[in-house]
Amino acid sequence: MIHVRPSELGILGRISARRAGGRIREPRALKGTVPVSVVIPCYNYGRFLRQCLDSVLCGQPGVAVEAIIVDDRSTDDSLAIARTLARERANVRVIANDVNLGHIRTYNRGLDAATAPYVLLISADDLVTPGALTRAVELLEAERSVGMVYGRAVDFRGDPPPARRGAPSWIVWRGIDWLRHRCLSGYNVIASPEVVMRTSVLRETGGYRADLPHAGDFEMWLRTAAISDVAFLAGVDQAYHRNHGRNMNRTIFRSGSETGQLIDLKQRWQSFEAVFDGVGRSLADGARLRETARRTMTRHALEHINYAYARGFRDFPSEDFEAFAREIDPLMGESRMGRSLARRKRLGMVPLPLHPLWAIPALHWRLKEVVRRWRRARIGV
Repeated sequence: MIHVRPSELGILGRISARRAGGRIREPRALKGTVPVSVVIPCYNYGRFLRQCLDSVLCGQPGVAVEAIIVDDRSTDDSLAIARTLARERANVRVIANDVNLGHIRTYNRGLDAATAPYVLLISADDLVTPGALTRAVELLEAERSVGMVYGRAVDFRGDPPPARRGAPSWIVWRGIDWLRHRCLSGYNVIASPEVVMRTSVLRETGGYRADLPHAGDFEMWLRTAAISDVAFLAGVDQAYHRNHGRNMNRTIFRSGSETGQLIDLKQRWQSFEAVFDGVGRSLADGARLRETARRTMTRHALEHINYAYARGFRDFPSEDFEAFAREIDPLMGESRMGRSLARRKRLGMVPLPLHPLWAIPALHWRLKEVVRRWRRARIGV
């Protein structure tokens, strides 16, 4: 295992965190034993269930876990496996849906049953790393203004790789600052299994929204930041996100395809709208942040089209992306990105790997993506 210390955030990481408005805190050890509810929704993931449960029950010192498995009327042996696990362990209980409720209602049913002061929701095919709950609860116990804490989630196939473990650096943002970064970036920086929430904040904000099946978690993080501070555990890995052929993002939301990209864009914008129509209405800077998010999501849609023109992707559904951009911003053609698109449309595509006139903008876009991913992995935003 790789052990890290707070200093390993590095000078560049510390500068980036402070420039992003983050306050760097030194970790403080947990005192006593703290209860945590872990909700594990499961639909036909019986083969992963025991490994997931072991990850939250084992190697989490100072944490008393209440595990709640919610089976959504699985058609495999998930429910039988869940009931076997509950018989084996006193701190495991099972909720079985009488009918298939879908993932959002299943999530909410499990969260409603949580009794501990802190709660984690983790899909049955994902895992937490050793010590992840301990590290998250240490921060939440010490920083009472923080409503949710997250870290880095590692994608994996097959067996999970070794996790970075040890003492993390704590980075704490005022909720409004974290929300502003999301409006400026437009991206979700959280996979989901790496988030531990304060249950009282969850109760105040409410559960997942059924009208946002793809981006419900993103909307929840935005909503949480509107009423509480947010923290990131830097230098450690908090969870494993399993990639396999039956991931919901692949089977339902067509992740990785152009259609999936458009679904993602639309639902991220709808998440911003939902927040600023709801709890965000009371924010002093809410109207300005909403307009920032509108410009950001318009730019994202146009960037996809411009990149397709630069690379000669003739099958890319440019019209659909442009229609979405124009729907949320009727004046999008007057923006710099909109004018760039107009020039590209006049000149058309060429059958080359990279259009010579658009080479520099395309490379700049790719560089921005590299920087964005570095910031997400290093400081959480």
